[in-house]
Amino acid sequence: MKPVLAYMRLAFAVTAVGLALAGWLGWQTTGSFYGTASFLFTATVLAALEIALSFDNAIVNANKLKDMSPVWQRRFLTWGILIAVFGMRILFPLLVVVFAAKIGPISAVTMAAADPERYGHIMEEAHVSIAAFGGTFLMMVALTYFIDDRKDVDWFATLECKLRQCSSIRGIEIAIVLAIIIAFSSFLPRHEAATFLFAGAAGLLTFLGVEILGHVLDSSRDARRMVRQGGLGAFLYLEMLDASFSFDGVIGAFALTRNLFLIAIGLGIGAMYVRSVTIMLVEMGTLSKFRYLEHGAFYSILLLALIMYAQSFMHIPEVVTGLVGVVLILLSLRSSLVHNRLHQRS
Repeated sequence: MKPVLAYMRLAFAVTAVGLALAGWLGWQTTGSFYGTASFLFTATVLAALEIALSFDNAIVNANKLKDMSPVWQRRFLTWGILIAVFGMRILFPLLVVVFAAKIGPISAVTMAAADPERYGHIMEEAHVSIAAFGGTFLMMVALTYFIDDRKDVDWFATLECKLRQCSSIRGIEIAIVLAIIIAFSSFLPRHEAATFLFAGAAGLLTFLGVEILGHVLDSSRDARRMVRQGGLGAFLYLEMLDASFSFDGVIGAFALTRNLFLIAIGLGIGAMYVRSVTIMLVEMGTLSKFRYLEHGAFYSILLLALIMYAQSFMHIPEVVTGLVGVVLILLSLRSSLVHNRLHQRS
């Protein structure tokens, strides 16, 4: 079995390259050692923020990847990560500005480089719709996990048993999410409430669309053999899941800096550590050794969804968001260790 540090070699290499780029960008932008040091510090904080916010994402990814064939695992961990880093950390903020400001992609890139303050302001104005869309997708992911009659391991038995019993009610997850969306929209001004409701509905439809597409791909005769080992449907699901996790990190990054390129460097470094942790969890079989670790990740996703909803009308520091996920995962790890110890004694 490889040591833990062996899984981090690529992440360390990307860190070195990323920090070198951040330093060069700082020198080119400010022309001073203080400015360069500031850029290096910001890139480091952004990477740490991405790791904290996405650690539960790594656990969910590992849970899906362990059932995929080595071919599809490699495809996700190469092309999927590239799509995640460049698509969500660079293209997504650009597309938000393109649609919000009604300008072309080239103009958006020019604005990001020449007028980062205006660029950041446009991103902040789009926060309500982004929070509603991403929060809804993540909440559907979490509820689909808990409201499942095939789930046979419970961490908080009383709550999870009741949720599992609700699985016989068709569409109960959708009803719960819609009720929560309507409840949170009542805290917003009328024009923002309409935006919140529309974006939440779009997030719900996107989740259902990914589920339907994955089911079609997984059940088609030509793809059946391929997808039994984890194919295109699982790949798309993981990409959408990563996108939803990234919303909070990308928006939160603009509280630290308005420089799109520095944000891409910092979050890209963090994403590589998440990739390394995902590979380690799959190859070491960590999820099978710690039975409640997956539960902690999905509880974290559920709370992250609620936090994203709340951020549409109040400020919640990204540090708090990250710590919530880390604490829940550590608690689930502790419960798993206690269970293993008691099981060994018996």
